[in-house]
Parts: sequence; structure tokens; C-alpha cells
Amino acid sequence: MPHDDRLAIADPRVAWSTPIDAPLTGPPPGRFRDGEVLTIQYRSDPAAIRALLPEPLRPTNDTVMVQIARWGDVPGLGRDTYEANVMVGATLDSDPPVVGSYSPYFWVTSDRAMSGGREFHGQPKRIGSVALEHRGDLIVGTVANNGIEIFTGTLPYKASPSSFEDLNARIGIVTNINLKIVHEIDGSTALRQLTARDLTDIVVHGCWSGPSTSEVRPNATSPLYRLPVLGFLEGFYWTTEFSLVGGRVVHRYE
Repeated sequence: MPHDDRLAIADPRVAWSTPIDAPLTGPPPGRFRDGEVLTIQYRSDPAAIRALLPEPLRPTNDTVMVQIARWGDVPGLGRDTYEANVMVGATLDSDPPVVGSYSPYFWVTSDRAMSGGREFHGQPKRIGSVALEHRGDLIVGTVANNGIEIFTGTLPYKASPSSFEDLNARIGIVTNINLKIVHEIDGSTALRQLTARDLTDIVVHGCWSGPSTSEVRPNATSPLYRLPVLGFLEGFYWTTEFSLVGGRVVHRYE
């Protein structure tokens, strides 16, 4: 049958994203398959972590976690997309309490991933150059922006068997908390809230740990340097798949 390229009447009440005839993002759920993740942890300045957490969130420790991931198969997103999610432990004294990770910085290599993360979840995603490489007996993750490498993390290749429970010991990654801000066209605030979303149907195919290293370089518009490296901690390399579904509002700012 010939393809009919005529457009139906555009109905903004059912549109999920723009352009209305070719939306950049789509609704959940999404299944992230064929994933490999390098999780690097380091100690940082508690005051620096506190400064990046929006109230009423409170930090849970002095750990910074940088997760550099390659996703081989994500429907609607494409193959072999990369991301770097910077997380710190956070808790919200609500009923019930919310405990998980808060993302002050996030880089992705896909405009669709950036738009969906920002518009829907409120994640602080920006386009960047993210790489996850196997160099002999070393796993290397890098994040660059403006031609400047701002983060380098290294981990021995599969040094010791580990578990998803060990990976979550310092910072829980299942629940991710973000600050979502949307403005009206006149500059007033349409909404300002803390959102949370949970990873579901997680399958971990393998997990390994070892001593990791972190190096951070200054960049004015990608200021990871505001979370300085004060000590190296263990890192993890793991292969996985999971589903990303809609989240919930855990705090509304008046």
C-alpha cells in the first residue's frame, strides 16, 4: 500500500512532544537492553555536596557516584547510546521517606535522551561526549564537553565478583530524584517540584568490583569540579537491562 504522507489535524491535547508531527520523545515505559555500566565512586567535600542539593533534600554521605553507561538497544532511542549520570546520596523526610540518589549533573550523546530526560523526569541532561572503553586490563570511562575531558574514571577489568547489592551500598541507584522546573512563557514558574523515578524489572547479568580512580578537570559550563575528588573508593562494572517507567512527584515548591 502506498504511504500516505498527508497530515491529520494536529491535536495538542494528545501530543506528547514536539515537533507535533514527529515528536522528539515518547511516553514511558522504555526497556534499556544490552547495557554495560562503569560505576565510579569517590569521596568529596560534604559541604560541596550539600550546596548542590535543593532543599528539603539532605545528603546521606560524602560519596559521589559517576555512572558511565553504554546502552546497546533502547526502542525509540537507537543503538549504542552513551550517558554519564553524576549522583549523590539524598533523602527526603516525607511520609513515607524517599531515599535514593540525586543527580546534579548528567550528560548524554542523544538529543532524544536529553529531551526526554529534561522534559519528563526533570533530569539535568546536556549533550556531551561520553565513552566507555576496554583498554587491555583496564576499563576507562570518560566525559568531555567543549573538547575538554572533564572526567576520567578507571577500574581493573573484572577484578573481583560482586553484586548489585554491593553496588547500592553507598548510594541507592534504583530511586533517582531530580529537580524539575518548567516556566511559563512570561517567565513565571509553571511548576517547580522534586520528582522521583524507580528502575523496574532489573536484570543484572554480571557484576564485578575493584579499586577505582577518578580525575576531574574544570569546565565553566560542565562544573563537575565543584565536587572535588578527596579520596578514591571502589568501583563496579556491570551488565544489565531494566525498564524505565513514569515516576512521581515527591515535593512541590509553593
